[in-house]
Amino acid sequence: MNALDNFLFGIYPYICLAVFFLGSLIRFDRDQYTWKSDSSQLLQPGQLRLGSNLFHAGILFLFFGHFIGILTPHAVYEPFISAGAKQVLAMVSGGIAGLAGIVGLTILLRRRMTEPRIRKNSKTSDIVILFMLWAQFALGLLTVPLSAQHLDGSMMMKLAEWGQRIVTFRGGAVEMLEGVGIIFKMHLFLGMTIFLVFPFTRLVHIWSGFAALAYAARPFQLVRSRRLNLPASNNEAGRP
Repeated sequence: MNALDNFLFGIYPYICLAVFFLGSLIRFDRDQYTWKSDSSQLLQPGQLRLGSNLFHAGILFLFFGHFIGILTPHAVYEPFISAGAKQVLAMVSGGIAGLAGIVGLTILLRRRMTEPRIRKNSKTSDIVILFMLWAQFALGLLTVPLSAQHLDGSMMMKLAEWGQRIVTFRGGAVEMLEGVGIIFKMHLFLGMTIFLVFPFTRLVHIWSGFAALAYAARPFQLVRSRRLNLPASNNEAGRP
């Protein structure tokens, strides 16, 4: 591995994760009024529902699929499914989710770029992040036929081992990518870069979506009658 690979896949991931967590925390602390999705539905509903539903269904499935698939040690799922079968499952389900996501994102991009009112009210970061996500979907779909050349699961095992070594701060992560194709590396690099720019875009509203899960487990709200908190009147006190 050369010096560029060592930086991009050995050091850059930690830079991205540090900015992702610290940047999100600082933005929430300093700019809470910007912590929103900035929906353009009121400006022009159009095909927002179709594009948004396809995009969110695709990206949520892929996010959790990558999160679980990469960070779950092989020994955990080996008794139930082989590495090869797991890779085929990932190719099929990921391919379907990727197609749904890129179609939905194409609709959203076209709407944002061609509708004058939406284009005028769009920030540069809104457009940049949409193109970055579109490119990430495209790269992900390109990895499907490449993965089909390694149906024994060897490619998936390399990528998973790289991810697990990164998050557990173990050495030798970069060496795990030896022999991995350029498309896979571009997919990894762009994915990390999306985490890097995350705190500076509308994507921060995703945190609120995850935080909403805790709302279901909150304690019941205790409501008291206002009458119980009022001082007793003279009559109520028994005075003449």
